[in-house]
Amino acid sequence: MKELYIKQKLLSLSGRFTVKDADERDVYIVEGSFMKIPKVYTIKDEREAEVARITKRVLTWMPKFTVAVAGEEVITIKKEFSFFKPRYTIDALGLEVTGDWWGMDFEVYQHGEFIGDVKKKWFTWGDSYQVRVNDESQENLIISLVVAIDCVKADQSAAATSAGS
Repeated sequence: MKELYIKQKLLSLSGRFTVKDADERDVYIVEGSFMKIPKVYTIKDEREAEVARITKRVLTWMPKFTVAVAGEEVITIKKEFSFFKPRYTIDALGLEVTGDWWGMDFEVYQHGEFIGDVKKKWFTWGDSYQVRVNDESQENLIISLVVAIDCVKADQSAAATSAGS
C-alpha cells in the first residue's frame, strides 16, 4: 500500500502545495488560480504534466466543484440546500466515500472494492493528510478527490468568514 502526504501551507495566497511520498519526495504539485474566475486547481505530477483539474463552477445556484482526471470529468461535489449545517454530495464514477469526509477521515471504494483511505493528521501547522492508496492505478483519482474535498472545505470556510463580516 502506497502512502502519500498532503501538507498545505498556511496563508498561501497562490494555493500552491505539494503531495509527498513516504521518503519526502514531491510526487504531485497542486496549484490554485489566484484571483481568477472560475477558480481552478491544477494537479501536476513530478514532470509537471497535468493529471487532474478541479474547477469551481460559476453561475450555479449552490456551490459546485467538478474534477477532471486525464481530461474526463469524473467527480462532482455540490452543496445541497439545508437550513442549519452545510451538506454536500459527492457524485463519482463508481466511487463510494464512507466515513467522515468533511473531517478528512474516510475510505474510498470503487465498485465495492477498497482502493484507499485518508486520515487527517492532528497537531500540525496547516492541514495535513495521510493518503493510503491500495490500488495504485487509482492514485490520481484518489489524490484528486482529496484535493477537491479540501477545496470545497476552504470555499465553505471563506464563505462563512465573509458572511460573518
